[in-house]
Formats: sequence, C-alpha cells, structure tokens
Amino acid sequence: MKKTILVTGGAGFIGSNFVRHIYNKYPDYRIIVLDALTYAGNIENLPMNINENNGDRFIFWYGNVRNAELVDTLMSQSDIVVHFAAESHVTRSIYDNYIFFETDVIGTQTVATAVVKYKEHIEKFIHISTSEVYGTAQTERIDEKHPLMPLSPYASAKAGADRLVYSYWATYEIPVIIIRPFNNYGPYQHLEKAVPRFITSCILDEPIRVHGDGSAARDYVFVEDVCRAIDTVLHADLEKVKGEVFNLATEVHRSILSIAQDIVRMMGKDESIITFAGERPGQVFRHTGDINKVKNLLGWEPKVAWGDGLSRTIQWYKENRAWWEKQLWMRAVPIITKRGKKELH
Repeated sequence: MKKTILVTGGAGFIGSNFVRHIYNKYPDYRIIVLDALTYAGNIENLPMNINENNGDRFIFWYGNVRNAELVDTLMSQSDIVVHFAAESHVTRSIYDNYIFFETDVIGTQTVATAVVKYKEHIEKFIHISTSEVYGTAQTERIDEKHPLMPLSPYASAKAGADRLVYSYWATYEIPVIIIRPFNNYGPYQHLEKAVPRFITSCILDEPIRVHGDGSAARDYVFVEDVCRAIDTVLHADLEKVKGEVFNLATEVHRSILSIAQDIVRMMGKDESIITFAGERPGQVFRHTGDINKVKNLLGWEPKVAWGDGLSRTIQWYKENRAWWEKQLWMRAVPIITKRGKKELH
C-alpha cells in the first residue's frame, strides 16, 4: 500500500466522485471514508458495496467529523487527509444555519486539531473550501487574493473554516492546502442544486424554477475536472503547495437563466416551462474564477467543455432515475424572504 488517504464527507457529491477517481486510478492506495450520511450523503455514491468484503483497500466509517475520538483514530492510520465534510447548500442555510457552523467550522477544527496531533506522519491536509467565500465578484475575475465577503450563512461558515485551516498552517506549520472550487456539476449531485433540479424537472415534465430574473451568474466546472485537480495537488511537491490556496474554475460565467435554457434545449423541451421565483436572499450575482495560479504552478486546467459535461450529466440522470427519485421531496426549500414572504426556492 503506497498511501492511506482519509476522505471526510466521502459519500457526498464531490467527495464520492473523488473517491471513485482515486479508487479506480490507484489500486494500491488504501482509502478510508468518514461520512455522517446526512441527507446529502449516500452510500450508493461509493465505488463498491460497503456490506461486501472489500479487504483492506477500502474502509467506510459511519460517523461525524465533530467526533474527536473517532477522527483521532482514523487520522493515526492515515498519510493524507482530504476534507470535504460540510453542509453545503446556500438556500438550506438560510432557514436552518446552526448545523452549518457545527459541521463546517467545529468539524473542521476537529480535523485540523487531529492533523496537528499526528503531523509527524501526515503528508498533506487538503481542505476543500468553496468560491462562495468570495461573495459577488468585485473584479472581472476572482483570484485567490480577492476579499472574502460571504453573503449567506453557508458561505460565512465555509469562510470561517477556510481561515481556521489557514491559521493552523501559520500557527502549527501543518501541511495545509486550501482548494476553492467554483460551482460543480456532474453525476451524483443532490437534487437541491440547480443543474440536477433543472434536469430532473425536464425528465418529469415539470416547470423549472429560476431565482429572480435569472441574471445571477456562476462559473461551472465539471466535477471530473475538480477531482483531477485535487489528485494533482495530492501528488505535487509539498514545498510548492503547502500553505497555498487554489481556485478551480473555467474562467467563464453563465447566467442561471442561460443554464436553464441550455438544459431545456438539450432535452428537447420548450422554454415556456421556465418559471421565476423571488430572488434568493444573500444571492451572489456573479462568480468568475481566475485559475492562473493553479495553471502556472501545477499545470492544471479544465478539460471538459460545458456542452460535453452537461450532456454527460443529463445522460447520467436519465439512466439513474432510481438513484434520484428518493430525493424529489427535497428539491424545494421553504424560506422566509427579507420582506417576510414564504417562498419555495
């Protein structure tokens, strides 16, 4: 076994795609997944049946990252930590934000403290942050030095975790690398997110719901490209990456309305199915990533074009209806707007 990699939140969307990537590419690596299996985590996302004997190559632990004793035990067995575990939905954080700070901040502090304890043999601690920490873009493209101006409880919890991890590098000199992916899309994404929600609405011949006038814009990067980037960081020379922050993006932003229109067109539907809800509180109005740093230092850039990635994502949801039908009741989240109106978002 060359390496043992501890992946927190490894049954979630990006985490499980990363676990699949590592499991398929590195047959001699040992993978430990720690996941609390909240509504967004699913053992069906993993590359094997956890009830079968998978030998020592893959180990699944059902548990919470706030459980310091469990995290310590798993950390003592690991060489590298990739920390995905987080509550991650902006809209859900608006009406139920306490757990976001518990998991995203306290959970991250628990993991970081365990890394300090075992820093003599932990080679890298890769923390998965998010572009949401930046808030609305103040420049044409957001680079890693852009001010952190989180606009939602989720974003502020992730910003707290992001800076907490950085402070542990500065204080304890643990081998921290912070990754800030922009909006991900692809297979195994929960229906609460825009792209799978739009796709499944088309499959079900239901209206598509867009926030505000749909002009809010995001930089969408295919999850496969993100997994490849994390793999690149994982295998990079530590002296190149420790203490660094890397954006993962495409440098192209798309309005939410244009994304809905692309999906409707590719799925042969009429644009009349697109409807509009009120603007989401704490809305980020534009995210456009700058990836010069990761491109120049590590040679990473996205390979999957928007049309190809969207086509592959649509096909996956068409072929895996049994996987997502159980989530239908969670596609809409009720929130109270700033004006006191209750809306489904």
